[in-house]
Order: sequence, then structure tokens, then C-alpha cells
Amino acid sequence: MRHTFFCIDGHTAGNPVRLVAGGAPLLKGASMSERRQDFLARFDWIRTGLCFEPRGHDMMSGGFLYPPTQADTDIGILFIETSGCLPMCGHGTIGMVTFGLEHGLIQPATPGKLRIEVPAGVIEVTYETQGDKVTAVRITNVPAYVAATGIQVDLEGLGPLSVDVSYGGNYYVIVEPQGAYTGLDDLGASRLVELSARLREAIREKFEPVHPLDPTIRGVSHILWADKPRGDGADGRNAVFYGDRAIDRSPCGTGTSARLAHLASKGQLKTGERFVHESYIGSRFIGRVEAETAIGDQPAIIPSIEGSAVATGFNTIWIDRADPFWKGFQVK
Repeated sequence: MRHTFFCIDGHTAGNPVRLVAGGAPLLKGASMSERRQDFLARFDWIRTGLCFEPRGHDMMSGGFLYPPTQADTDIGILFIETSGCLPMCGHGTIGMVTFGLEHGLIQPATPGKLRIEVPAGVIEVTYETQGDKVTAVRITNVPAYVAATGIQVDLEGLGPLSVDVSYGGNYYVIVEPQGAYTGLDDLGASRLVELSARLREAIREKFEPVHPLDPTIRGVSHILWADKPRGDGADGRNAVFYGDRAIDRSPCGTGTSARLAHLASKGQLKTGERFVHESYIGSRFIGRVEAETAIGDQPAIIPSIEGSAVATGFNTIWIDRADPFWKGFQVK
């Protein structure tokens, strides 16, 4: 049996986005969170088939557009990437909103604004256009908070580290420069991948964060190595590890949100202040702490992130069950 998926491929700040415009499975569930669980239970082969080799690669991510379950929202998004079916993806949202608007797949009730239902909750989006092109997308994200501080790890190949865990739609281990980690300039991408995989495993053995309002959102999935900026006008730089071998080419939307919550918790970023976040390749998002809030009894912030995306082409992809690699594969 052959399954056909009609895709718009592109990138947000350098990181790939594959919007599956046709071929999405029908999902059960009264919310996007429940639909995410149904997708993982019955259709994860679509994620692996589209994101893993030979149809994808280690950095591939994207998603599907769905009718929302909430009446006051414009559309629902389900995210896929090599690491799994994420509760929220910032760079993916920027890309899918851009491609969806430019190709008529998204029809906002109010021009310039969208309310989008994602598995992690409801996000607010504003966007700017020039002619038929979307030039900027700004996301007011789900609440972000710091889940743990001062976790001690003696990381093989690097040394002792003290790290924090912060949530911005996914859970991130945040590593700031310290004795054993002197900054990104001393670590190449392959070295970051090696160390990040070890660090994530070490943290998972010590601590499992669970979202106070949605227990299906749990566990550390990403590693954010923080550093001082390289370029003029930037406030910070990062390298974000996800999946098994991926370093985010963008500054990472949920990672930037987690970093904003982290900095705000230490008094280093105030409400209304912007934070220009630089990626490993030098691309940028503009982050801002919009407001203070709470998640359950946890102090939290409302973060926003702004960036832009570029569509690079249409892609018709077949997943044929006669293909020995129909579910995709990874070389580890």
C-alpha cells in the first residue's frame, strides 16, 4: 500500500520545516493533546517515515494542520520531528504559519492574527506581510517556567557541571558557561552532539520534570548550551541539541522561551525587555517576557518569540509499505 503526502518544505532561521499539506491521518481526541497521544499510538510511522532517512534527515521537523477542537481558535497544529511528536515547536510554528498563509491553507478570522491550538495549549500569533509574502511571525507562547536548578552532573569527556531545567513548550537542560564548559567556541558540532546525548541521559537518570497541568508532557528532550553573543545587537547565543544527532540551526523557539523564563527567574530579564537570541549558525529570534503568570503553583512567564521563514519548494512524498525502509531509519 502506498501513502502519499503533499508537502511544502522550507526553513525557519535555517532549521528545516516540512508542512504536510495533504495526507494527514484522521485523529481521535477532544483536544490537540489527546490527538497527539492518538497519533503516537497509531501513526508514529508517518513521523518516522517523513523525518528519518531516506525521506528526511537528522534535523528534519514539521507538522500537520488540523481543524481546532476549540471554537475560539483558528487552526490546530500537530508537530513532528526526529525526536518525537512535540507538545510545542516554535520554529515549526513560524514556518507552518508562513507556508500555510502564503499558500491559502490558513484562513484567519482576523487578518494579521491567529489563535492556534497546539498540544501544549493555545498560542497567539501575529504576522506581517509584504504583498503575498509573510515577512515576520510573532508567537505569544504557552507559559514557561523553571522546573529545577543546580542539578550536579559529572559529564564524561567534559567534567563537572551544574545545570538547570526549564520549560518553554518542551523541557530543556540549560548549561551556562562555567568551569568545565567555557563556551561554544571551544566545542564543535560533532562534540556537542556527543556530549549532549550523554548529558541528557545523565539528567534523565536524576530528574523527570512533569508539567503541572498536563502529565503527558514530561521528561527532558532538549539540551541548550548557552553562551555570550557573537554578533552586534544580539544578547545571547545558543546551541540546542534534540533527537539523536541534531543541532538546531535556528535559535529554537521553545528553547528561547525556556531561556527567557530561566533568565527572568534569576532577575536578569524583566517584563517587557527583549532578548535577541543568536543560533549556532548566527540566525536570530527576538524574544520578550510579555508578562508574569503561574503554572499551577509554579511561578512562570508568558514569553514571545519572533522570526521568519522561507519556503523552498513543494515535495510529494510516497511511503510505500513494499519499501523495506517505509518507516525510515537512523544511522547511529
